This record gives sequence, C-alpha cells and structure tokens, in this order.
Amino acid sequence: MYIDTHTHMFSEKFGDDRDTCIQKAIAAGVEKMLLPNIDLDSIDAMHALEAKFPANCFSMMGLHPCAVDKDIEEKLLVIKNHLFSRPYVAVGEIGIDLYWDKTFVEEQKYAFKQQCNWAKELNIPVAIHARDSFEEIFDCLDEVNDENLTGVLHCFTGSTEQAQRVLDYGGFKLGIGGVVTFKKAGLDKVVETLSLNDIVLETDAPYLAPTPNRGKRNESSYVLHVAEKLADIFNCSLNEIEMQTTRNAQSLFSKLK
Repeated sequence: MYIDTHTHMFSEKFGDDRDTCIQKAIAAGVEKMLLPNIDLDSIDAMHALEAKFPANCFSMMGLHPCAVDKDIEEKLLVIKNHLFSRPYVAVGEIGIDLYWDKTFVEEQKYAFKQQCNWAKELNIPVAIHARDSFEEIFDCLDEVNDENLTGVLHCFTGSTEQAQRVLDYGGFKLGIGGVVTFKKAGLDKVVETLSLNDIVLETDAPYLAPTPNRGKRNESSYVLHVAEKLADIFNCSLNEIEMQTTRNAQSLFSKLK
C-alpha cells in the first residue's frame, strides 16, 4: 500500500472525474490519501470527500498561510472549533508563504505557531507549507518545538542543510513529491543524502505533477512516479520504497484508521 500524505483531491480542479481519480489511485495501490485543508471555503468539500471514501480519504484541519489576512482571529476560531470537535489526522496545511505576498507576515507567523500549539495539545502532527520562508519557519519552530511536536515539511525543495535542520527537530519527516522528478530541480541530489526513514510520499495534487505528466493536473495515482524516482535514487526496489514510506507515514500520522 502507498500513502499519499498530501493531496487536495477535493479541489475544484477535479470535477466530474473526481471519483474516477480516487478509484484510479486505489486501484494503483494508493489506498490512503491525506487531505490538507486550505481555508474556510474548502472545509465542506474536504469533509464530503472523506465521507464518500471513509476508508481511503482522511482530513486534516488547518489554515493555509495564503488564507491569512487581517481577519486572522476570526478564521482561526473557526479552524479551532472544527479541530477540537472531531478527530483529524493532522493540523494542516499550515506554515508561512512569502512568495505571493508579504503583507501579513506577522499574522502568518502567529497563525503558524498557534496551530502548532493546538497540534501538540491534540497529539497530532502538523503539515507545514514553506515557500520562500525557511528561515521564518525555523524561527517559529525554535519557539514552539518540543518532544510533543511532530510533523512533515510538505513539498520539501530545500537544501541538504535545510533538510538536516528540519530533521534535527526530532519529530519530523520530509514530504517528497513530483519536484524530485524534475531534471533541473536538483532535489534528487538532496534526497540522495537522506535516509529513506526520513521520507514520506506526496503529490500535492492537483499541483506539481511529476514527470512524465509535468504541466498537467496532478492526481494521487501519480505518487507512483515519485516512488519510482526514489527507487532510482536509493538504488533499491520499488517494493522497498512502498513499504518504508508507508511505515513512515503510519508512524507519523498515528490516527490513520
């Protein structure tokens, strides 16, 4: 079994073929798909997909940094009410994104740390989004990290040094997706310095489709292309990638049914 630890299959990018894509993933061996929330408007669609495929789709709850604005307190209250009302596999996706807009950077830091503290209280991991913001993420983690904080640095595309800094926090894995298959990205050179024990698979569907589907809409079944690339990098069998990354995901996301 494969686990796609980060997929937005509830996205509007999937229309009439959403169920078909889910069934395609399951048939390909991707039996569990973890759904990170984005904002207040995505919650209902995410929950609906989970309800339709309860053995395969598992919701997270969090506020994406790009959804942070001046109304942060009101939005966080809604997120918290959901988060503490029922089980979720993680708090996510949360973090800091300085690529699109730096207007609310302090609010992003506040929201990130607040949601990390909720994750510790609930004993579930965090799924962290970091774009143009590694140093800001590290500054926040330096404040909130302890033995109770675990998580994944989703869509990791950083350097070897940044990877090691994430892992040095003690309770974290690195989410590796389609970027590792891009020839000029250089992520494969970073990944080859890692232990397979530190990696979980993801797609970030509908974004960042791996080669040979680069530029197209991504979907959870394509996680196999990521696994195939990792098998090349680690010079091991595809079965070994499947087994170890699944063990890693099950260990991190302990509330998976």
